[in-house]
Amino acid sequence: MATSFSVAAGFAGVLRSLSRMAGEILLALSTFPDAETARRISNQLVAAKFAACANVLPGVESIYRWKGKIETANETLVFFKLNGDRQAAFQEKLRSLHPYEIPEIVFISVANGLTEYLRWVAESCAI
Repeated sequence: MATSFSVAAGFAGVLRSLSRMAGEILLALSTFPDAETARRISNQLVAAKFAACANVLPGVESIYRWKGKIETANETLVFFKLNGDRQAAFQEKLRSLHPYEIPEIVFISVANGLTEYLRWVAESCAI
């Protein structure tokens, strides 16, 4: 039993090392005041290889607290896929382009996915 546990632990370590070598893939979320702004900024980020792609989802209703008041707004949500190595640069660039005073920029680590797709994301962000 101890031998099979050691082999399994060793295999898990190899898999973790391979994942780190492949690079972490992130899903970034950000909301924009309208679809035109979201498309313009998304095009800039993809063209400059900050993100591999962007999914623009217009028609999101947001309810939030801002400066002590409850607000509602129709916004456009964008899902960006990027390599974790580009996270800091992506965040800095998106913040510089974004019209909001404090933009939503949230990152979610992608734990699993189609290997070929994740490889494409990493390659599409390579500089």
